[in-house]
Amino acid sequence: MERSLTRLETDCIDLVLVHSDGNDLRILEQEGVYQTLATLKQEGKIRGFGLSGKTVEGGLKALQQGDCAMVTYNLNEQGERPVLDYAAEHGKAILVKKALASGHVCLSPGVDPVRASFELLFGHPGVSSAIVGTINPVHLAHNVAVVAKILSTR
Repeated sequence: MERSLTRLETDCIDLVLVHSDGNDLRILEQEGVYQTLATLKQEGKIRGFGLSGKTVEGGLKALQQGDCAMVTYNLNEQGERPVLDYAAEHGKAILVKKALASGHVCLSPGVDPVRASFELLFGHPGVSSAIVGTINPVHLAHNVAVVAKILSTR
């Protein structure tokens, strides 16, 4: 049976992220963008909003006031883990950027860096999604297969 979409569902943006230049707290506290997004959410024009930030302080504040945060988290960089922990504790979403360390993840010979990366990410209960880019269809197929295998065992 096909489900019909209501007008709200078709005229609504799912998620809006504010991109930070590194001044997370200034953006959240002085620019008024989060207040505007909260109003748009109350009006039903967007379903959720968050910050693609660069600091733990910004990520935490973004989650306190919004729905999600986009953070850097990978085998090489885990400084924003407190943001993931907060999200898990408060039912907020985390989108991980640079999940594969921009292609620079290195491990011991015989260890699949993609699998190790995704096990780290999806092993944390605060992680909702990972943003992974590629222009190589073989890499894309491998990434999807690895994530599917990891998620099927959880």
